Amino acid sequence: MTLQELVARAAGLHPARAAVCFDECSGKPPAFRTYATMVELAVELTAFLQKHCGHRGKCEIGLYCYPGINLPSWILGILQVPAAYSPIDPDAPPTISTYFMKKSNLQYILVENDKINKFRMVHAGCIYHNSSAIEHIGLTLFQMSSSNTDFSSEVGNMKSKCEPFKAVDNSQPGFTVCPDQTEVKTSEAGYMDAGQKDTLAYVLHTSGTTGIPKIVRVPHKCIVPNIQHLKSIFEITQDDVLFLASPLTFDPSVVELFMALTSGASVLVVPNTVKMMPEELSAALFHHHHVTVLQATPTLLRRFGAHIIKSRVLSANTSLRVLALGGEAFPVLSLLKSWKHKENKTSIFNLYGITEVSSWATCYKIPEEVFSADFRTDFPIPLGSPLLGTKLEVRDANGSAVLEGEGQIFIGGEERICFLDDEVTVPLGTMRETGDFVRVKNAKLFFLGRKDNQIKRHSKRFNIEYLQQVAEDLCQVEACAVTWYQQEKLILFVLPKDDFEERETLKELQKRLPAYAVPDEIVVIKALPLTSHGKVDISELNKIYQNHLNSRRRDSKLSDAEELWERLQYLWKSVLCLPCDSTGIPKDAVFLYSGGDSLKALRFFEEIEMLVGKAVPGLLEVILSHSIEEVYRHILKIVFPDEEQLMNPDNVVKRKLRGNSGEEFHGKYIKLTSERGLEIASGLTPFMALNRGNHSFPMNFTKSSMRPKNTVRVGVEPLQQPSFLHSKTPGVIKSHVQGSEANKNDHSSVQQIHAECSHSSVAELALRVRWKSNTRKCVDASPLVIIPAQGGVSASVYVGSHSHAVQAIDLDLGEIKWEKTLGDRIESSACVSKCGNFIVVG
Repeated sequence: MTLQELVARAAGLHPARAAVCFDECSGKPPAFRTYATMVELAVELTAFLQKHCGHRGKCEIGLYCYPGINLPSWILGILQVPAAYSPIDPDAPPTISTYFMKKSNLQYILVENDKINKFRMVHAGCIYHNSSAIEHIGLTLFQMSSSNTDFSSEVGNMKSKCEPFKAVDNSQPGFTVCPDQTEVKTSEAGYMDAGQKDTLAYVLHTSGTTGIPKIVRVPHKCIVPNIQHLKSIFEITQDDVLFLASPLTFDPSVVELFMALTSGASVLVVPNTVKMMPEELSAALFHHHHVTVLQATPTLLRRFGAHIIKSRVLSANTSLRVLALGGEAFPVLSLLKSWKHKENKTSIFNLYGITEVSSWATCYKIPEEVFSADFRTDFPIPLGSPLLGTKLEVRDANGSAVLEGEGQIFIGGEERICFLDDEVTVPLGTMRETGDFVRVKNAKLFFLGRKDNQIKRHSKRFNIEYLQQVAEDLCQVEACAVTWYQQEKLILFVLPKDDFEERETLKELQKRLPAYAVPDEIVVIKALPLTSHGKVDISELNKIYQNHLNSRRRDSKLSDAEELWERLQYLWKSVLCLPCDSTGIPKDAVFLYSGGDSLKALRFFEEIEMLVGKAVPGLLEVILSHSIEEVYRHILKIVFPDEEQLMNPDNVVKRKLRGNSGEEFHGKYIKLTSERGLEIASGLTPFMALNRGNHSFPMNFTKSSMRPKNTVRVGVEPLQQPSFLHSKTPGVIKSHVQGSEANKNDHSSVQQIHAECSHSSVAELALRVRWKSNTRKCVDASPLVIIPAQGGVSASVYVGSHSHAVQAIDLDLGEIKWEKTLGDRIESSACVSKCGNFIVVG
């Protein structure tokens, strides 16, 4: 029995019932397709594909689209060819999509019509031509180039770095469980052949155990028992409404879709952006469409926030009958109890499985009694019983059976088999290692986690060495290491090269990595700590990051609402990788529509809580659904609750010096009085102090005028002219200054050229960047430049920042002479003492 045959049977029984509903959640009425219409469109697509796709034996057809009203018809149309469908995410990094298409040897790809331009632009080198479009079905068929010469060598290089995924032909004695398999017929040949007609249902890719995408071809015989058994467990009927929560490239989407369509039930589809907006999504699911069955990752459930979970998802009168959580570690029972209303009747299940044996392997229903008030909260949740046709084995590091204790779990079954990468035939009963470790106790399995570098993050499994390999390939990185800090944050430690810039490095990583593999934070270090065995010391890296967090918390004091608005905009730009010099963020800008996604929203949320130094309840939901102004006001209520009136961001401007402050000299030369309590050394050295662009005052310690002859008002003193001033030089920015025009504005910087300078009276000033210094936070004040008159003594630049640090930098070389961390932000320019031995900052 195939998936399409099961759907055809249900459609024959329920032709007039709604098979699919698509709601844009934009105020427009939702769109519906009955089973009859869905099948009719599928038949038309099947005829088109059979006409244009020449195939012998197995056939695989790519599907490049977003979820929509026609999605079930598109998938059925491919399956009925017969062919396997291969979903391709339009938002995935092009390198990964191209790898998947070529590694799978896809010859044909159906592209959603409004995604054609994007597809052509990203994959122009892979396309032969397009056949013809099926306008009212909304697809265009592309034929792919068969020239994979360059790709073959690329795959070879990738494979040389990969450890093969281990498959075990023969099951070993040990902890082995398998339910009744009377419905699963065994092939007489003793193996399953991917080349046989009608064998494959769909093709996905996974990062596998090495971080390199691994192709997984899933037969109908592998997935159909999964769907049939879960339908029985969840008691699915034609009256149910199931939500398509998973992306098409994640195999639980197959279960969600076909549990509904093989039962006469309805499947609800919403745009991907709505899935990231908790308020809109919960309203669509439980107010408008009354979803009864929700299969989701714990991350998706948490994204709703505690308030929405309590008031809608698991409320007393919720429409939700079944909540099945899988793809990640199951939430702790105490948290689940805090979410569930005491009158709530929703059945909650724990699902476990791997894509390599698609889709789920085990299922456990949480007993209703554990939610009672007097039940212990440390009750461990087991993985549950194997699903139909599924076999589980637990083995230790030597491959021996584990009857009690800890070991790695292996999954397989007589016909619960998938084809990985280039596998064509696989022996029946093959067991796949999972990389997941469990504890066996009283014949029950309890998930422990991963004990190697392979982790699951946002429902995706990958090896953190994959991130390390990609990062080390960047030209800005000398060396790096990766840690999964407290199993919550992915931290990349970088030993940088001279041209390293954190923001640019993050942009490069986002181009090369899928979203779930992009690090939460980059930490610059001076050297990689090593163990006594010469390996990277992960525990020491975690200590470094903890110290980094503590330092950030100490520096996170906010003075007022104005500074909060400025720094909120800075974080917005930083997380979304927008230019720092861009104009202010529009107050109605929404994070998800400004280039953000759920992972970036989580990072933005964490950065804000780090900034304000406290938890901000409900903030993530506001970030995902509302404008930056509303985000600002939400934070303001928590951080500055005593403000008489919430500030309007329109009125927030960058702080400027006002009035006749001590930093405003108006071109006048002033006499410095001696500072009380300072011991002035003998043997004073004359110097020139330059401040705020054109304010200069010399100290030569003579009885002559405080303004010596032959001084210039351009920020330099003829006593020692820095080497960064040149006449006309190719490739640099030039400012032409006419002698007759230079005196028109007494306050402009770099506009007065003295007649006795070595340059001609008509000067051509050229500027170029000689060096940069990282102050780690913003600088609100102009630097102070001290140029000694004594030969052989280098000039110095003094600058302070909001990082509490003040730096003394060599003017010519750009080297830091010294750096001092003070007790608070530095917001004013430095001043120099009369003796020239001290500087004062505030």
